[in-house]
Amino acid sequence: MTIAILANDVLKKEWLEKEAPEGVAFIWVDSVSSLLMVEADAYFDLLFDADPERTARLKPLNGKPLFVNAVPWTGQVIGRKLIRVNAWPGLLRRPLIEVALTDTDQLEGVQLVFDALQWRYQVVPDVCGMITPRVLATIVNEAYFTLGAGVSSKEEIDIAMKLGTNYPFGPFVWSSVIGLHNIGALLQELARSDARYTPAPALVQELG
Repeated sequence: MTIAILANDVLKKEWLEKEAPEGVAFIWVDSVSSLLMVEADAYFDLLFDADPERTARLKPLNGKPLFVNAVPWTGQVIGRKLIRVNAWPGLLRRPLIEVALTDTDQLEGVQLVFDALQWRYQVVPDVCGMITPRVLATIVNEAYFTLGAGVSSKEEIDIAMKLGTNYPFGPFVWSSVIGLHNIGALLQELARSDARYTPAPALVQELG
């Protein structure tokens, strides 16, 4: 199986930490145009943005699976039958990858690709934020509310969360790994339908 992948250096490094099984080859590309030009059995756009122009260009090629790193955007928002995958920086390393289908017919393609990669996956509802990103974004947001209230410092909040919950990282380390812009974008999308996800003022200020 040949898989074409559009990624930046961070995501490419995380992807390659999972060794390619025998019989699987990767083609790395640097643009959407290149991604759509190469011949492959499956395609991954790990730099996806729900920009109408970009979305209009992306479509499954000859019925082959096309995966997009679309954590904040549902299939309805994207408007195309693309397979959503949780590939936030730091989360691609996880042993279980979250996948959201925008059409029930996509399951067979998902199974074929992930079986070839020998990666475990979990199909999750096609909702904004999937599962893990929604939880992490909420934790990071609450940490910024705490920081903004002057309760404690970033370092102390991170230590408290690691020791108190046995998390691998504190919320501010998570936001650094994932990218605060990704956290902010998800919170803004979630806040459209639920005000409890409104980004903390301290988080908005840091984003500039």
